[in-house]
Amino acid sequence: MQFDYFMEQLSKTNSTLDFFVDFDKISNKVDEISMKLNQLNYLIGKDDISCAVKQLYSENKNCFSALKILIAVRDNKEVIDSNGKVVLLNSYFENEDKIIEYINETGLAEVFKNKSVKNLVDYVFGIEVGLDTNARKNRGGKSMEKLIATIFNKHQIPFETEIKSDTFTKLKSLGEDIKQFDFVVKTKKKTYLIEVNYYNVGGSKLNETARSYTDISPKINKYDEFEFVWITDGQGWHSASNKLKEAFNTIPKLYNLTSISNFLKIVKKELV
Repeated sequence: MQFDYFMEQLSKTNSTLDFFVDFDKISNKVDEISMKLNQLNYLIGKDDISCAVKQLYSENKNCFSALKILIAVRDNKEVIDSNGKVVLLNSYFENEDKIIEYINETGLAEVFKNKSVKNLVDYVFGIEVGLDTNARKNRGGKSMEKLIATIFNKHQIPFETEIKSDTFTKLKSLGEDIKQFDFVVKTKKKTYLIEVNYYNVGGSKLNETARSYTDISPKINKYDEFEFVWITDGQGWHSASNKLKEAFNTIPKLYNLTSISNFLKIVKKELV
């Protein structure tokens, strides 16, 4: 019954408004190639793209390496060329003819001719915003850490972050494995070693995480002065409820964003 209640409490989101786009990171990425993009602006509005490419190539052939991001690609991917051969995307930037082929085959030639894009720096900024949505999954965990830190601060609970297990010389049960804990809270009674995460969607990682923490918790809790704490949440757990239930029955201090209030009460009493 307690586990069922725990599952019912799982929140639908932990996203704040700064979760959706990391504008600082995007600005840095655009700044790195802004000079090349400004040089490629020369191609905008040119009817004879081949001639324009050759003129620009004679001035600065290195600027064409920025063409890749114009089709929303960062990596040196493999593609099939016009001859049916598998080639690397970067091979298109080795000479004038290949660059012209790239621009024509990708459709960028028409974009340039028709002035569909006015400025490539602004255009790439928009592309980077779109690509940054792929990083949201990783930001979910960071958002959870930020949220837990806010909760601890609000309740005046002192904590440390990203503390490695070898900091605690008495904690020998983990063997040679060095574990980094998201938070460490020390009271007059115990030192709580805390992991936090949030999963919007399911996947194999959830099972691995639950299995890992189910294993590590007894190794830490065998010491009176230490206790493992896991704070997790998110609708993704509905797809891995079996493993989470095993963890719930093994880890005494497993909380979500609702039940964390119970942990806060314990810590406050032990801080007095």
